[in-house]
Amino acid sequence: MTMVSVIIPTFNRARMVTRAISSVLYQTTGDFEIIVVDDGSSDATPSVLKQFNERVISLTHPRNMGVSAARNTGIRAASSPLIAFLDSDDYWLPKKLAVQTAFFHQHPDAVACQTEEYWIRHGRRVNPRKRHRKPSGDIFEPSLRLCLVSPSAVLLKRSLIDEVGPFDETLPACEDYDLWLRISSKYPVHLIEEYLVVKVGGHGDQLSNSIMGLDRFRIRALEKLILKGGLQKEQQEAAFEELSRKCRIYGHGCIKRGKKSEGEDYLGLPQKVRIILNQE
Repeated sequence: MTMVSVIIPTFNRARMVTRAISSVLYQTTGDFEIIVVDDGSSDATPSVLKQFNERVISLTHPRNMGVSAARNTGIRAASSPLIAFLDSDDYWLPKKLAVQTAFFHQHPDAVACQTEEYWIRHGRRVNPRKRHRKPSGDIFEPSLRLCLVSPSAVLLKRSLIDEVGPFDETLPACEDYDLWLRISSKYPVHLIEEYLVVKVGGHGDQLSNSIMGLDRFRIRALEKLILKGGLQKEQQEAAFEELSRKCRIYGHGCIKRGKKSEGEDYLGLPQKVRIILNQE
């Protein structure tokens, strides 16, 4: 059994997935398996994956089912006690896995850690804004506003995913925001302050560029989290406050765009959630 299962979902990124896989093969530790899930690609991805032969476990979806389904397929196929994700447009620096596995050996009670990352946009390095800076430890409340965990930077114990559940396949976007909130409401997420990931953005097929109104999926994630129960009182109030803020902003935005009924539904959602909570 290998120590880490590296799961790479991909869709029509033949050139970029080659770079992603190669960055795993160049790791200073070899104690891993690579699982690439081709989510119904129609480009040269299948032939590219064949070139890696037995170095890669290649799985295929007959049609495009979304990144959550692809990651979950990889999780089900994984045989290691630690799970790492790598988006096919990103890549790792050589010590990434060695540093993170050493962290778990040194902190046996930890269940999740991530590293710092370089951001590349349109071929140039950019600095994240202050609000994107990654916290460490109890990250639940700061993560309510926006996603502060990068899939390509995280390493998780497999038992953690078994406990909190996999990615939500009903969410076409913000599926990572949803999972990190479920995790951080229960456990600390530790930050290793080394830059070991290169996160590449600015290309047209990114979900953030192709799907409008992303906050509606964050709203759905918050609604689910609150109604499922299990949050501490302070966590529940913080989550409800953020739900109300997002619903207010998104609802008024809908009304301004002429979608009055949809906007009113979002504006009324927090009160509906509060009524359900009071009935339980």
